[in-house]
Amino acid sequence: MADKIRVLITEEELTAKIREIAEQIKKDYEGHTLQLVCILKGSVFFACDLAKMLDMDVRLDFMTVSSYGGGTESTGAVKIKKDLDHHIEGKHVLIVEDIIDSGNTLSALVPMLKLRNPASIEVATLLDKPSRRVKRNVEVKYTCFTIPDEFVVGYGLDYDQKYRNLPYIGVVELDG
Repeated sequence: MADKIRVLITEEELTAKIREIAEQIKKDYEGHTLQLVCILKGSVFFACDLAKMLDMDVRLDFMTVSSYGGGTESTGAVKIKKDLDHHIEGKHVLIVEDIIDSGNTLSALVPMLKLRNPASIEVATLLDKPSRRVKRNVEVKYTCFTIPDEFVVGYGLDYDQKYRNLPYIGVVELDG
């Protein structure tokens, strides 16, 4: 039997909030080139839509970083599966995340990227789930939505590689 998905954030709500965040980012980085670092795979929809709304000089690069296996809980072990293709030294870097849950991924990634001497480094996340935070040292400059402790899918987020293509954020209600 298929999993049931309850809509938490509609496609229209996503678009409106990303547009709002994009306006703030444009103000904050006015006159600068912005290097977006999209954390694959989950943040690709968010990063692409955000980039399209940024009327400024934007560069896009990708990393694959994971603290999840095939389940719904962070393993706590952060693995870099794909590193950046371009140097970030002297650049204004904005890490684009789909969701901040435990904080394990960013608590390891941000210090590592700071060692590469960017001009600045900040984080934008589509979703924040602070009730699950294990690592308290994670600083996020731009947050679209703060959500409750539910397992969400859609708009790039998956459950065992399913549901990434949903145009909204939904809650998986697992069967038995």
